[in-house]
Amino acid sequence: MRVDRPAIEALASSMQGSLIEKDAPGYDAARQVWNAMVDRRPALIARCATPDDVVRCVEFARRNRALTSIRGGGHHIAGNALCEGGLTIDLSGMRGVRMTSGSTRVVVEAGATLADLDAMTQKRALAVPVGINSTTGVAGLTLGAGFGWISRKHGLTVDRLVSAEVVTASGDRVHASERENADLFWALRGGGGNFGVVTSFEFDAVPLGPEVIAGLIVHPLEHGDDVLDFYSRVTQSAPDELTVWAVLRGAPPLPFLPAEVHGKPSIILAVCWVGDPKDGEAVIAPLREHGRPYGVHVGPMPYVAWQQAFDPLLTPGARNYWKTHYFQALSRGLWDVLVDHAKRMPSPLCEVFVGQLGGAVARIPKDATAYAYRSVGYAMNVHTRWERAEDDARCIAWARSLFQGAAPFATGGGYLNFMPEDDMGRVSAAYGEHLPRLAQIKAKYDPENLFRVNVNITPAKTARREAAPPPRP
Repeated sequence: MRVDRPAIEALASSMQGSLIEKDAPGYDAARQVWNAMVDRRPALIARCATPDDVVRCVEFARRNRALTSIRGGGHHIAGNALCEGGLTIDLSGMRGVRMTSGSTRVVVEAGATLADLDAMTQKRALAVPVGINSTTGVAGLTLGAGFGWISRKHGLTVDRLVSAEVVTASGDRVHASERENADLFWALRGGGGNFGVVTSFEFDAVPLGPEVIAGLIVHPLEHGDDVLDFYSRVTQSAPDELTVWAVLRGAPPLPFLPAEVHGKPSIILAVCWVGDPKDGEAVIAPLREHGRPYGVHVGPMPYVAWQQAFDPLLTPGARNYWKTHYFQALSRGLWDVLVDHAKRMPSPLCEVFVGQLGGAVARIPKDATAYAYRSVGYAMNVHTRWERAEDDARCIAWARSLFQGAAPFATGGGYLNFMPEDDMGRVSAAYGEHLPRLAQIKAKYDPENLFRVNVNITPAKTARREAAPPPRP
């Protein structure tokens, strides 16, 4: 990026936040993200404090044709929060969450995490259906659709989105909702960061908690066929209030597990019930009683505690490479692939999870939002995680092998938020049949593709001619 010094100084002086250049104090800390594999050096990092800061950054990027990335508050698995040699618009300091008295509406700034959101809504026994790790960023999760423990009962994160405040590529601040800029609002709900910089999200929260029934049932991997077949049967007929995920990994060093099984290859059923507790005990009983598990720890707990239960397994600073598939149903052939790879995980930090979807997610019309995979039953994340750079090739090869082995059983699609850097070309897999419509909307709001450091949607040429705004003087 070649920009005159006066232009950089003018941007810095116009912001309430700060503009950090290479070699400035704090630069290396400012460019660190959760995934230690990401090592990019933006020319400028704009730590925004207000939406007006964002406007000024977007105008600067457009005038100077600067490569531009957008950083929220979370994990950035693919590293798209940073761009090499360009401008990073950093929203991570904008973490405000507010609710008005007597309302279920919650407004969340783009740098907030799930912990910030949950802390506010649970004061009123409310929740927004979000992900399963409290350090996840609300912005990235939402723009990619968002699912977690309560999605089968209450839908995706985007299904509770009421409106968003957006800075478009033209530098305009716009409100997107069903009534205003409805096409943009549709695209934001699953289309990623292609259409502008969202500075805040408004959700309509649902009643929940403060307690749920949740916990873990840990089985030996050698019982894999039996446990996974049982998992498949249970999840096919489960009520919406029940969500069960199957996780293959080394048994974690939890107090309810004997010390001698810590680290042993295991299949863990992660259970969450969000309905009436009396009904939940009866529904969960077969899960408790099946097979010969290493240990069972399921019971009432605060929803916030369950949302944070996996945080110790997802701390920043490790090297991460993920792969993702969707499945309509689960088969013995798929289990064989998963169990075989689980026996030879390249690092004790690795895991594979199969997350149960369906329920309320599947009952919303598939064209209601940009998220294209309403009908799938399960999402898989091959979560490869390790510490040393010298292990990169071995760990990545294992993840790709598992991904390829599972492909014959998959739909061909993939969850946008789990795609690594080398999956940025899987555009059709990310957006499915909605890609042509998204390309038309992209051409209307970002005809020059300013926002392209992402799983990028190319602006449709016809829409660009028809809908591109007139040039500014």
